[in-house]
Amino acid sequence: MFLTNQDVIELTAWRRKLHAMPEVSGEEVATAAEVQGFLADTKPDRVVTGLGGTGVAVVYDSGLAGPTVLFRAELDALPIEEVGTPDYRSKIPGKGHMCGHDGHMTMLAALGRQFGREKPKRGRVILMFQPAEETGAGAAAVIADEKFRDLVPDYSFSLHNMPGLPLGRVWLKQGIVNCASRGLKVVLTGRTAHASMPETGISPVPAVAALMPALTALSEGSIETGDMLLATVTHASVGEPAFGIAPGRAEVWVTLRTMTDGQMEALMARAETLVRKIAAADGLEYAMDYHDIFGQCENDAQATELLRAAMETEGVPHDAGETMRGSEDFGRFATVSKSAMFFLGAGENMPNLHNPNYDFPDDLIPIGTKIFMRVARDILG
Repeated sequence: MFLTNQDVIELTAWRRKLHAMPEVSGEEVATAAEVQGFLADTKPDRVVTGLGGTGVAVVYDSGLAGPTVLFRAELDALPIEEVGTPDYRSKIPGKGHMCGHDGHMTMLAALGRQFGREKPKRGRVILMFQPAEETGAGAAAVIADEKFRDLVPDYSFSLHNMPGLPLGRVWLKQGIVNCASRGLKVVLTGRTAHASMPETGISPVPAVAALMPALTALSEGSIETGDMLLATVTHASVGEPAFGIAPGRAEVWVTLRTMTDGQMEALMARAETLVRKIAAADGLEYAMDYHDIFGQCENDAQATELLRAAMETEGVPHDAGETMRGSEDFGRFATVSKSAMFFLGAGENMPNLHNPNYDFPDDLIPIGTKIFMRVARDILG
């Protein structure tokens, strides 16, 4: 059930190798190949590649009837320059594993080692190395892929490391665990003019000045009361960087965030109405489109209880914790299976996720692995 000391040494070295070779969403070709190579000697029964782009599914099959249990980890890193100074720091300028996905992959690789030694007694285990979690596109692309039809699980499990939570302590709760979010990009188009004759053009400056606080003012409610609506302006640009041109084009980017998908639909409608109203008042054309779309992530009751029982058996401290404002595309797997994810404490004094000096703590590798292994054995024997 547990990793050997040599396993831990080799897995830690592999995690650090992954850390040094980060690839961002949709570009995880070398990372996917590294996964296949590292798990080749575990002799999986099947390996499916190119899932949803660069995804890899590694299958360990008992050959007997039973449930299919999927464990998900993310392949992608972030477009963030690493400022930490470990010996294994990123070798790719402007890219880094600042979210700990290198550690998540390593836990799944540890499962692969153990299932290579002893297959499940019934059913099958799928280790899903998923692309493009950071953009919200990866899980949906995997599930929509025709190759996934033969892999649809009965249960899906995942985790995310969580700085600020004591090392090795878990947050696990039924219901909503991550918020829905999406980025709204607004383009306002008027007419440029010479800066000496701005009256001959149509400037989007007044509209941008009105739109940014109006969008922000859509925010209300809270996580605690279950009605949080959050609109965060993340970027704005107006015209060209020149003194001689009165601007004719502008962009405003805003991230919309809610606890449920239904609340998101309502918030989108309110934001779009604001854009139309403000653009029309100034005679501007407008365009809107959405990016980085994440649905709510909700833990199934039975899947949550299976994780909780595994933690009790393995002596892992845990409590319910709270719903996270951040988004997670693992929620897509709830559309095809009973799914649940938990948050594994990375230490109270760790840098936050997406910070340029974040580094996954290797001490979490055996902890996350034993939780996943226990739940798999509980379901499959």
